Amino acid sequence: MSTPKFRVAICGGGVGGLTLAVALSRYPDIVVDVYEAAQSFHEVGAGIAIWPRTYKVLRKFGHNFEQQLIQRCGYEYTDKYVPCIKHRKSDQAVGVQLFELMSKGNQMRFHRADFLGVLLSHLAPSCRTHNGKRLKSYIQPFNGRSRNSPITLIFKDGSTATCDVLIGADGIKSAVRSCMLQELARGMPPDRKQSVLSCINPIWSGATAYRALISAEKLRARCPDHRVLGGGFTQYLGKDAFFLGYSISLGKYINLAGFTLQPDLVGTAYEADARIPRRSFEGKANSEWVGELTAEQFVEPFKNFEKDAKHLLDCVEKGTLWAVHTVKTLPSMSFGRVALVGDAAHAMLPFQGAGAGQGIEDAYLLATVLGHKATTLDTVPRALAIYDKLRRPFSSDVARRSRLNGQLCSFQTDVPLYELGKTITKNFEWSWLTELDGALEEAVRLVENSSIRIS
Repeated sequence: MSTPKFRVAICGGGVGGLTLAVALSRYPDIVVDVYEAAQSFHEVGAGIAIWPRTYKVLRKFGHNFEQQLIQRCGYEYTDKYVPCIKHRKSDQAVGVQLFELMSKGNQMRFHRADFLGVLLSHLAPSCRTHNGKRLKSYIQPFNGRSRNSPITLIFKDGSTATCDVLIGADGIKSAVRSCMLQELARGMPPDRKQSVLSCINPIWSGATAYRALISAEKLRARCPDHRVLGGGFTQYLGKDAFFLGYSISLGKYINLAGFTLQPDLVGTAYEADARIPRRSFEGKANSEWVGELTAEQFVEPFKNFEKDAKHLLDCVEKGTLWAVHTVKTLPSMSFGRVALVGDAAHAMLPFQGAGAGQGIEDAYLLATVLGHKATTLDTVPRALAIYDKLRRPFSSDVARRSRLNGQLCSFQTDVPLYELGKTITKNFEWSWLTELDGALEEAVRLVENSSIRIS
């Protein structure tokens, strides 16, 4: 192999990090190392949902890649309008169906480990992976002749490595974000510096998630014709609380995902203002964000819901509680030869199922600017600035839309019930009526024309 134009280190082997590694595999002049904190890439966890906009990005990896996804998903993709989520007003004795969300193209759903397995199988042979490597910090040279010298990575196990370009795909508690924002804040006026540094740590969004798996057989014994057993998603809405039910594992289980929302905190979940006082989560998840729940504790926020919802809740044997944290809107997703993707850049509320998809879009556009023949080690900072210019506004808008969807589903807006369906649909339409292609074309144009200023 000829001398590579630069070496890229990706810290984090989740959805965003591995998508970036696959996307960079198309460029043989770029050497890629993936550093993952866990001992295995096949992490456990909830499923991931891919909307049509992002699925079209994944299709760019080729027919074989798509076929492997379909095999793991269990159904084909369609471009037609299809039923997506039923919404019911359920915080009353007799519930009412409000509307059914229709999407142009179906949402593709995967077990996280299955999705990561497809990505891993498409890494280039030259891509090196390293497990048990959690980043502690890095050192990026800036001055004079040394400005293009390697970046030094320092891991928590005491080992070190070097790279030319560092990408932080290390999640909501990102060490790369912490170091990068400290670099960015140096020399700033005190107020501006304080605002930038306030974006380092994740904050409790004000939302708390309640998760449980129930036996479909147990539900069928209680209510043989329950609507959730017929497939599809049903969302049970109430004031300041709601939950979603749908079948998984080929109908063997029903997944329940519930939420409570503190209106004052949710409304400021992305504000990068250190002067806004925020309280931390207090309770089972105070230290680790996650805790176990008894059946009684799980049901408590939804105890006054309609009978249809109670049939599901009565089947709960135990659950988990998650304090949903977010990352404030960052002043930049890049600095020098360092950039952030996915939750490290924009961890958002889960109310549109868009977090993983935004990490995938970050990765594909980032690979496009880094892999372009006009990008050299000298121009990497400009390429990353182009990435930031095109992706940060869009992902920030998706984060705001996700928050709004949670507020709409918990009746925390002034939207009347008869307008709720139209409002929620309009808020979702970006995920099937828009495409990444326009941003990709603009990225190439900016890379090829260095006279255009990137502000």
